[in-house]
Amino acid sequence: MGSTGSGWVMRGGGRRAGRAARKRRQKSESTVQSVSLCHQLQYVKLMKFLHQRGFTSTLLQPALFTDTGRGLQTLRAIKPGQLLISLPESCLLTTSTVLDSYLGQYIKSWKRRLSPLLALCVFLVCERHQGEASDWLPYIDVLPTTYTCPAYFTDDVVTALPACVRRRALEQREAVREIHSSNQDFFRSLQPILNQPVEEVLTYEALRWAWCSVNTRSVFMSHPSNNFLSGQDVYALAPFLDLLNHQPDVQVKASFNDVTRCYEIRSVSGTARFQQAFINYGSHDNQRLLLEYGFVAPGNPHSVVYVDIDLLCDVLRGDVSLNRKIKFLKENSLLQNLTVSSDGPSWRLMTALRLLSMPQTLYHQWKAVLLGQAVCEEREEWSVHTAQTLCQRLLQDTHTALDKIADLMQRCDQSVREQLGVVRSLRREERCILGRCLEVLQGMMRQPDEPLSCQPGVDTVS
Repeated sequence: MGSTGSGWVMRGGGRRAGRAARKRRQKSESTVQSVSLCHQLQYVKLMKFLHQRGFTSTLLQPALFTDTGRGLQTLRAIKPGQLLISLPESCLLTTSTVLDSYLGQYIKSWKRRLSPLLALCVFLVCERHQGEASDWLPYIDVLPTTYTCPAYFTDDVVTALPACVRRRALEQREAVREIHSSNQDFFRSLQPILNQPVEEVLTYEALRWAWCSVNTRSVFMSHPSNNFLSGQDVYALAPFLDLLNHQPDVQVKASFNDVTRCYEIRSVSGTARFQQAFINYGSHDNQRLLLEYGFVAPGNPHSVVYVDIDLLCDVLRGDVSLNRKIKFLKENSLLQNLTVSSDGPSWRLMTALRLLSMPQTLYHQWKAVLLGQAVCEEREEWSVHTAQTLCQRLLQDTHTALDKIADLMQRCDQSVREQLGVVRSLRREERCILGRCLEVLQGMMRQPDEPLSCQPGVDTVS
């Protein structure tokens, strides 16, 4: 499970799963196999740790599933509206936990206020360093030792990403490096509580692990501001609860209950006995799921393929007025989120293409096109044809990337293979979306082979 940047936000009442989605899930459930993990020592210790803090769970057990890996399995049927899990506040790892710990005095006395994220990261690293002496060891022992988030990606894996994801992946890697390098003075101040040199404990690799642990596994929980930390404090690490996996068409309601002082998740639609219990991290497309959580959801109904501005400019580079049009689109906030889906090109993309089809002499009509005014039939066909070209180029890039991934998989170690596996899943999902979009666009073309008389450089009045 994971967080959405500033913490994981649950959203109940999302779009209802259609009949086809339910049938797909029922079919997949019939073939998925699972093995209980509850007798493994690390999970026995985790449950003992949580029970000592007031948690009781009779509905769920940790299990290994053939389709998703580790998750939580229902021990009996969950009815619609039933409470799936209720985790007491004493089990949650928050900045209050950190400030009340041995780290508290160092954070409170530091000349520059730390971010809540950094405070949690440093605490996780120090607790892992303490080993058997750590109160939180039973939780740390079940955390992944590595992640498939871009912060971990090698250069080869990053280059296999779609262009717009590649940029954000590099930004993520750089952000973690910046957090590590810019807080060296604070790290050195912690030497008195460490039994090894601080540079051997609070390494970049250790901070990266902690950053991914918090960023992918925390639940959203608002905390009151204090005088010791800066920025929005909305993180809470939730042992056991964070084993719940995401499924796009599942509906749940989740929040911290101020009356019971528990973080509660309630199922909206219910779950059959001995099936994996899923939750919903939000209506995220697969690119966002990969960037923030390190996985891809097969058949994700929210998934789209993004059209990069560089690609758009490359396809239209013959238009002498392209720069002015791009500037106009940017000024009108229509260059962001240009996408295609299985249902066809988005409204934003087609609106941008219609404007790009207009000659500069009709500049006075550009605004009207952005507001939805129809263009002439030839310009509409040009727009659809250009959307086809963009899809074909994206599909070609996807095939090239998949070939590259297949080659890299033959000669890399297991950790890189796992990273490549996630990127391959993203590329395969996008290949399906692009193929379906091209079919939709083909249907939109009246006579796709007929030469178009109305080009962007031609001054024809619509």
